[in-house]
Amino acid sequence: MRKVRGIKMWLDAYRQVETSVEELCISYDFYKEDMLSEQELDEQYAKTLSFIEGLELKNMLRNEGDKFGAVLKIVAGAGGTEAQDWASMLMRMYLRYCEANGYKAEIVNLLEGDEAGIKNVTIQIEGDYAYGYLKSENGVHRLVRVSPYNAQGKRMTSFSSVFVTPLVDDSIEIEINPANISWDTFRSSGAGGQNVNKVETGVRLHYKFINPVTEQPDEIVIENTESRSQFGNKDNAMRLLKSQLYELELEKRNAETARVEASKKKIEWGSQIRSYVFDDRRVKDHRTNYQTSNVNAVMDGDLEAFIKAYLMEFGGQGVE
Repeated sequence: MRKVRGIKMWLDAYRQVETSVEELCISYDFYKEDMLSEQELDEQYAKTLSFIEGLELKNMLRNEGDKFGAVLKIVAGAGGTEAQDWASMLMRMYLRYCEANGYKAEIVNLLEGDEAGIKNVTIQIEGDYAYGYLKSENGVHRLVRVSPYNAQGKRMTSFSSVFVTPLVDDSIEIEINPANISWDTFRSSGAGGQNVNKVETGVRLHYKFINPVTEQPDEIVIENTESRSQFGNKDNAMRLLKSQLYELELEKRNAETARVEASKKKIEWGSQIRSYVFDDRRVKDHRTNYQTSNVNAVMDGDLEAFIKAYLMEFGGQGVE
């Protein structure tokens, strides 16, 4: 059914473009005969162009993992409260993006900041092609603003790192050796049901394995506190483990994934993929050079133009 749905999506998109092109040709004939205004012709042209560009964009999502949901993790860089506040702003931005695009987003683990903001958060995003679109967000995000946490009102620079991996489903077979898994349990923190802070519902999974990329012994550690039951958190931790192992397999086989992983640099100056300069009202992506002055819209989750610029430049690479 997933294959049928995928094929139907392409057929529907093609037919939409085909119909719109035909309507544009008819509109042009009507315009030449003064039966249609120039404004109406321009509107039909813009509509047709939008459909064609949308189909082109989907064509950039042909890698094996693109069709899946995503696991998005945000980690605050050095800088204390200012960096942690920036991480929380990025979390809000991605949650708003998911809401606007019909994706289901759940926070599966969150570590609050010392005074404000967050130290890190893991968000599970479900929906077709969520990873394909959000993989463009992999890397370091830099904020420049007059900090509300600085008594002198100085201009501050903060960094947060974003990591995106595919959220695999049961259709993907990943071999996991149960003997290499160990569990810790702990009490979940924060608001919630009657079990919170009373029962050890939070789980921490340790998985030791040979990394297929480096061929060296490695360990994956996953914390999950989403569910009020320990069993529910264990099930979801296993799903997140499966997703990380799947990404490693993709990285081994897929040159595009390897290139994306190479962009995960240290959370520091000079390694950022995108800069958000609040007082200059500018957001710029350093990989594509696309920029906008509408900072508020971007922070409210309007990332379409940045994602499109990235995919149109890099999306077709690594496709076999």
